[in-house]
Amino acid sequence: MGMLHLALIAAAAAAPPDWGTAREVEVRLSSFAFTPPRIELNRGEAVRLELVNDLHATRSFHAPRFFAVADMPSADRSKVRDGSVRLRPGQRTTVRLVAPPSPGTYRLRSGRILQAALGMTGAIVVR
Repeated sequence: MGMLHLALIAAAAAAPPDWGTAREVEVRLSSFAFTPPRIELNRGEAVRLELVNDLHATRSFHAPRFFAVADMPSADRSKVRDGSVRLRPGQRTTVRLVAPPSPGTYRLRSGRILQAALGMTGAIVVR
């Protein structure tokens, strides 16, 4: 490969995603469930993760291992604290991210142990 070709590949890889055309994945947080409970992403895929709290109580989307390896703009990274995105009652928030480059399965659960024990769990699968 020529140097120009390698430079073009590097520039394309470094270009930020077009968030307007990124796939939206909606996840609803209810009493003791995530809907859908399994989120499937492609390696390196740009995604707008739309989190919706349907309740009159605070809920959290806790996936610390996933958030640690996903690439996110700093404005979206600031929405993640201690591996969780907390949502106030009725809140909807979008987290823009690029899925990790390697396949893997990441545990998803409520940030509250009791809710997780009662079934508020799931998985993020990167293929």
